Amino acid sequence: MSIIARTDASILLLTVLLARAPAIPATEEESAPAPAASVEQLPQAESVDLEDPVPVAEPEPAVEAAPPAVEPAPPAAETAAAPPLVLLGREVRPGTATRLSWSPAQSFEGLASPTPVLVVHGAKPGPVLCLTAALHGDEINGIEIVRRVLYAIEPQDLSGSVIGVPIVNMQGFQRGSRYLPDRRDLNRYFPGYEKGSAAARIAHSFFNEVIQYCSALIDLHTGSFDRTNLPQLRADLSNQAVLDLTQGFGATTILHSAGAEGTLRRSATERGIPAVTVEAGGPVRLQEDAIRHSVKSVKTLMNHLGMVDTRRNWGAREPVYYESRWVRADSGGILQSAVKLGERVDQDERLGTVINPITNVSTDILSPFPGRVLGMAYDQVVMPGYAAYHIGINAPLEELPIEEPDAPVDTPPEQTEAEPATESPADDDVEEDLQAPQEAPVDEPEFD
Repeated sequence: MSIIARTDASILLLTVLLARAPAIPATEEESAPAPAASVEQLPQAESVDLEDPVPVAEPEPAVEAAPPAVEPAPPAAETAAAPPLVLLGREVRPGTATRLSWSPAQSFEGLASPTPVLVVHGAKPGPVLCLTAALHGDEINGIEIVRRVLYAIEPQDLSGSVIGVPIVNMQGFQRGSRYLPDRRDLNRYFPGYEKGSAAARIAHSFFNEVIQYCSALIDLHTGSFDRTNLPQLRADLSNQAVLDLTQGFGATTILHSAGAEGTLRRSATERGIPAVTVEAGGPVRLQEDAIRHSVKSVKTLMNHLGMVDTRRNWGAREPVYYESRWVRADSGGILQSAVKLGERVDQDERLGTVINPITNVSTDILSPFPGRVLGMAYDQVVMPGYAAYHIGINAPLEELPIEEPDAPVDTPPEQTEAEPATESPADDDVEEDLQAPQEAPVDEPEFD
């Protein structure tokens, strides 16, 4: 048998044996199923001609991302509650209003004369604004101004405190008199002296028990002895703190005046408490226009100080007058005015006429300079030399040098107790030589 034949026979025999052999069990790897993502399941790439230029991919349209979810703002920190107000030996809780009383030891009758003190203590901290009225007992417009302001305040909405003393000179008020029973002017004895005259003792008690707790002071007054005033502020504009305070009163005329020695306003300012005088109307009567204007100006100031939130915006600023003069009658007779309160006048303009009722001779009163009528006498019988018209002279505020306030200085007792000095022309609204002989004679009517 040839070699090829024997090889073919061997292959045939091997094939038959393999076919009859038992199957070999598959291994674990071989028996595992194919992966889910097989090659056949992947997407096919697009067939392109490599010679073709690569196209520039169009930018995908911008998709605005959804704005991030706005997290609610954490609750604002609550304003700290105001601490209790301690005044006149009492503690006033925040967010409340109350009535206290101040008594200047003994009155002239030997008995205490309690004076009401109205207090509104806000729920939130803030300045302490003080309002005083009737330092002269016949000036009643201020009494009504204090009432309207204090009783219109909601304690829960107030930041700070408002202290109102509607009748400081209770003894003069009860008599319908400008002065104390001994004919002294209480508004010439501040800050007072505890061992001085009756006026000095009353002033000392009031200043130390009430005024020293104020952050700012408004002293309310009127004209005196049949004179009336345009609603206006009297303020020492050379004191920066006082100047800042005057910016908050809205459309109210301002007259620069340091204040007479011994006045409450000047004494408070000298001790670091910015103070102004509000003059409005005349004595012994209620004048609605003057009261309404003054109430509005005080409320405007409270908004300016952040004590209340009323969004108050009251008119254009009024001009500032830092010089003024009284124009006097040169003859006696019946005064008949030709101008009105607040009117602007020219030089040599006729302000009024004095007529002699017996001879029928009339004498005109002419303005010696241009300005505005800030105060005037009611039509009445006048004597020669009577101060009839108070004229404010226009001048820009920039002309006034501004000085920083001095540190408060305690007045030595001997200076406090001394009789009041002669007043300057800008600080007077009453004829002291005729009406109050106990005081030093002065040439002009008192302002405060």
